[in-house]
Amino acid sequence: MIELIFMTCMFGSQSQAASCHERSLLFTDVTPMMCMMGAQPQLAKWVNEHPGERIQSWKCQMVNLAEREA
Repeated sequence: MIELIFMTCMFGSQSQAASCHERSLLFTDVTPMMCMMGAQPQLAKWVNEHPGERIQSWKCQMVNLAEREA
């Protein structure tokens, strides 16, 4: 299982700090390379569905099931 992890931020006025959150999408039938190649369209879709938020960074990684279940 591959996880696309990305940091999103919602920016307020200049007097307010950005509100940022880590988010993820799970994929069961892709390789890490397929995740890297397909991440941008998935992230673009996510941004279109969440106006006002920007993606600051992203990465693909293998899911560690032992950590997930804890």
